[in-house]
Amino acid sequence: MDTIKLERIQLYGRHGVFAEENRLGQRFYVSLELKLDLSKAGETDDLEHTVNYAEVYGLAKDVVEGETFKLIEALAETLASRILDAYAKIHEVTVRVIKPHPPFDIVFDGVTVELTRRRKAAS
Repeated sequence: MDTIKLERIQLYGRHGVFAEENRLGQRFYVSLELKLDLSKAGETDDLEHTVNYAEVYGLAKDVVEGETFKLIEALAETLASRILDAYAKIHEVTVRVIKPHPPFDIVFDGVTVELTRRRKAAS
């Protein structure tokens, strides 16, 4: 499989266990790896044979900025599910969500959740 990567999309969301996080919000970084066959797109130079990554970005933005989750695990799971539902060409998606400033006393680059989901085979 070939890969399209959207690296470190910066979005503003209201995700977290604490009410202040839901009220104030904070920056999140989202990276997406989309696994699909890009051979036809490469041969034809035709957008119809690939996935429009501007649309994928829009979907991610809508989820991260338009919904609220307690856990970034749930945010990542929702992103993966919505992407697979929206784009039949994508066989597998890896979603990485970084919360750079979790609300506890620690100095680090943030906490990251990464998950990979595959399209289920038709039965």
